[in-house]
Amino acid sequence: MTLSMSAFAQNLTYNDLPDALLQVLRRSFLDTMGVAAIGSTTKLSGLARKGALAVFGTGTAGGARILMDGRTLSPAGAAMAGAFMVDSIDAHDGTSPNKGHAGSAVFPALLAVADAMRTNGTPITGKDFATWLAVAYEVSYRAGQVQHATCADYHTSGAWTAVGVAAACAKMLGCDAQAIRHAAGIGEYHGPRSQMMRCIDFPTMLRDGVGWGAPSGVTAAYLAREGFTGAPALTCEGKDAEPYWHDLGDTWLTVEHTHYKPYPCCRWAHPALDAVQVLMTKNNLTHDRVKAVNIKTFHNATRLAGHEPQSADEFSYAIAFPVAAMIVRGQVGVEELAPKTLQDPDILRISRATTLIDDPHMTEISIGKRWAQVTIIDTDGNAYIDEPRTPRGDTDMPLSDAEISTKFHSFTDPVLGHKRANKIESLSAGFDTLDANDFAILMGLCLSAP
Repeated sequence: MTLSMSAFAQNLTYNDLPDALLQVLRRSFLDTMGVAAIGSTTKLSGLARKGALAVFGTGTAGGARILMDGRTLSPAGAAMAGAFMVDSIDAHDGTSPNKGHAGSAVFPALLAVADAMRTNGTPITGKDFATWLAVAYEVSYRAGQVQHATCADYHTSGAWTAVGVAAACAKMLGCDAQAIRHAAGIGEYHGPRSQMMRCIDFPTMLRDGVGWGAPSGVTAAYLAREGFTGAPALTCEGKDAEPYWHDLGDTWLTVEHTHYKPYPCCRWAHPALDAVQVLMTKNNLTHDRVKAVNIKTFHNATRLAGHEPQSADEFSYAIAFPVAAMIVRGQVGVEELAPKTLQDPDILRISRATTLIDDPHMTEISIGKRWAQVTIIDTDGNAYIDEPRTPRGDTDMPLSDAEISTKFHSFTDPVLGHKRANKIESLSAGFDTLDANDFAILMGLCLSAP
């Protein structure tokens, strides 16, 4: 018999979490805090925090500190500001079958509620937080797959993370299975059904919808705790949803599908980035010898384009420009996020000479994976052709712990300093084993200002 989402969420304990899942949650903790650190420096994040501070004062739920900021808001306000912060740098964890991301909503939301609970005198241990994370990720992933299978439009991650955040936060607040069921329904109904392709066609600060998915889920949990009704969540119940929930508790999609990004831009650009890095190195090419680049990829990826991005948002939702940056500089990292990079004449020359080819076969096979094939043509007319590939960081080509650590420090050290970054890394590596005092220290390191 299929285990219901609400029973799963209510009854899950730390002892139910397999080692492979705990490893994913530890990696995501470190990775997300690194993205939050560099995200705290962006214009988008600054504006989101100004807006949240204007309208989300503290209330009876207790004060929650904004991620990487320290100022206090309501849990919903802190979740909103934190989610926009993480989402402002497109480098956080994701899941290809869902065409989106959970951690960018889950961590800011759960940390906000946990901080409010702490201020009200409830001790939070690492085991507690790991269990809540497990609910949030798994429910989000499954709700997202149902939504993609049953809705005609391609909605942002905020639409389905609102469901996972609602279920997890309701568990945090001590709700029973029925109230958790209502929380999921409220989160689904009021969560943002925002259109992802709109932001890809017209990149702005809207990003992946988690800036409203996170606070929608948090608010849903508090409403459900008070008796507000909203069940059922159609992404969790019913005939259409059942195939995606039948193995809940036995199989962990969080383990099977969580990927990590080596580059701070849309995942759809990553196979091309990997390809040009290989081609340039293998053939001893320098950027001045590159005449043109052809990228065969799936349809939606060709809509990223981005030959001459004018902002960080347009850079994030681009392929041509990041690929050109990789060819010229051999990397796409923190330095490439600087505004002056957008005016680099060498990068712009190659970006303008990059063609994205809408390939039907790539579209057909880019379901659970993201495919691309790159050809570089040099100034002598020679063509260097890479094999079709999917991006590094997926579970079949995972980033190593060392690569995750290097990425974390490259994002975090310039903002928080090496000493504080090391402390976050040390504690998050085994966050689930921390007692309440040590977990409060970890939270303080993540929630206080640089």
